[in-house]
Amino acid sequence: MPGYSLLNGIRVLEVAQLAPSSVGGHLADLGAEVIKIESGAGDGVRTGGADAVGTPDGPAFMHLRWNRGKRSVALDLRGEEGRRAFLALAEQSDVVIEGTRSGYLAWLGLGPDVLAELKPSLVFCSISGFGSGGPYSRLGSGGPVFDGYAGLRKVNLPQEPPTEGMAGSTGPSIAMYALGAYGAMGVLAAVLDARRTGVGKRIEVAGVDVAAGWIPDEIDAALNRDRTVLRDGWLPDGRLPDWPRLEAYRTKDGGAMLFGAHVEKFWHAFCTAVGRKDLLDYDLTTVDDGSLDRAEHVWRELKKIFAERTRAEWTRLFLEHDIAGGPVNTVDELVRDPHFTSRASTYRLSTDHGELELAASPVRVVGETFAPEPAPALGADTATVLVGLAPSTRPAPSNQDAS
Repeated sequence: MPGYSLLNGIRVLEVAQLAPSSVGGHLADLGAEVIKIESGAGDGVRTGGADAVGTPDGPAFMHLRWNRGKRSVALDLRGEEGRRAFLALAEQSDVVIEGTRSGYLAWLGLGPDVLAELKPSLVFCSISGFGSGGPYSRLGSGGPVFDGYAGLRKVNLPQEPPTEGMAGSTGPSIAMYALGAYGAMGVLAAVLDARRTGVGKRIEVAGVDVAAGWIPDEIDAALNRDRTVLRDGWLPDGRLPDWPRLEAYRTKDGGAMLFGAHVEKFWHAFCTAVGRKDLLDYDLTTVDDGSLDRAEHVWRELKKIFAERTRAEWTRLFLEHDIAGGPVNTVDELVRDPHFTSRASTYRLSTDHGELELAASPVRVVGETFAPEPAPALGADTATVLVGLAPSTRPAPSNQDAS
């Protein structure tokens, strides 16, 4: 069973590996029936990543998240029987997701043109790294590649072998995780359109396009350099003159707070609360030769002020005095943060490895509890899904078509 009930009645047929599996994952979380077609060893995400659950050969947390609530059907799409079953399932589905290199299903004789003839209202969503067009479309790729392509990833190039991180960075891939949300959004819009028109659209989401779309302001400015000028009130380096009011500061206990007092009311509230109204006398709005000196002086004062209280004490003070900002957490600190634990941010799941507590969908549905079934074992639902399945009205492509 999926996590929520919002998409009950929508059936999704998914042929996806690794990050593209997250598209169907989001749809399953919201209530769609997602039938995952797998062959061989199945989706590589089942054992991806350094962390395994329970035993060294246990499932990956990413698999438990991206494939939860789905049904796994083992089909060999290179064989006639498997292709016939796929076509029959497609006739009963609203969406087909191709989460491989673009064109894989067409190569098998099961592409969007074939499926559109079979069921005109079927939505076809292609999820790939570099998309179906352009000189890089056949390149293999992955999360770090998406971000690196778009200038979204800060890549370190050390002279000696690196001691931490991967692919030149310690940060997670942004586009790899955003890919699923954009894909699910496109699919849902296309399903609504198909119900209105009776015709299913083809949707394409490429990881590199998602990465590029994450920084549209910078891209738009780069595309229009001859028309891009510095707005009044901003420093030449791209910061506001009051940048100390939008900074992170170390706290007494070694933690940190992000200060968000760019708005005047928050700045006044902070200076009043800490007994430093003298800081209000510093002009942090005018851009002139003294802007940098004034800002650096205020920054040094704020640095000393934040070191006087612990992170928890600052959080309470911010709440009591209506000051914008918040605590900076490590991941280990986040899972113990009282705000995180109070917001139904996790759910519990009984598995062969004991009870697990896992991160829930970031979507909250008032009146419903997020409680998806676990990610299925490879082929666990093959018999139940295929039993009684009516043969497709379209002949299966020949072996020659799928070679």
